Amino acid sequence: MDIATIIGILMGAGLVVWAIASKTSIATFVDPASVAIVLGGTSAAALIAFPLGQVIKIMKVVKKAFFTRPVDPVRHVTSIVRLAEVARRDGILSLESHLTDGTHDEFLVRGLRMAIDGQDPAVIEAALDQEIETLVERHAKGKALFDNIGKYAPAFGMIGTLIGLVIMLQNMDDADALGPAMAVALITTFYGALIANLFAMPIADKLGVRSGQELAIKLLIVRGIMSIQAGDNPRIVQQKLMAFLDNRQRAIVETESERG
Repeated sequence: MDIATIIGILMGAGLVVWAIASKTSIATFVDPASVAIVLGGTSAAALIAFPLGQVIKIMKVVKKAFFTRPVDPVRHVTSIVRLAEVARRDGILSLESHLTDGTHDEFLVRGLRMAIDGQDPAVIEAALDQEIETLVERHAKGKALFDNIGKYAPAFGMIGTLIGLVIMLQNMDDADALGPAMAVALITTFYGALIANLFAMPIADKLGVRSGQELAIKLLIVRGIMSIQAGDNPRIVQQKLMAFLDNRQRAIVETESERG
């Protein structure tokens, strides 16, 4: 579970509720018609802009922002280096018995099995690159959905406000009702801004971060597979993969290497 996402949403929502409760009643900001305009209008716009199947899968996309496991590039580097040591010592065919224990990344296993089967390096790299490209496109679609929700929600909030203003202007003869009517008219703008800035756009940004992390791991794995397939010395394999790590992660890998 991504604690940062949970804390961020709870903190943002808590501050908004506190700010409201410290000045007035929470009930003042509750208006079913405004909620219907913003949520209903945003949902309608999403259905128009995206295929139904993609919109239906929205909860699966949300789960990636809340429940995606942290990516550990160090683990992948050490795993690939150990496999490189086995391939260097016993030959690349010996890797087959090391890929069935379920501890290795599925993408890594698929690539190494192509290498074990004797596929041409260019074919292996092209196949892995195509899988990465498909992954990036799929992630981009999920992010685009939330980017557009973040764009539509404030727009429908403004539409709700305009509707409220029209209704208010039609009742200008009742001066005492103008203040409350204006407040209700503005609530839809509040809802739209809240949905966009506390939920939709932050979720889209988090999905972008997750996608970038996964892409980096995939590229690291491809580099490792191609290096093993080329018969590189395990130390060379490790040095090639170090390019994907920051200084702290590099130090961890070096420490584990010294321990053997």
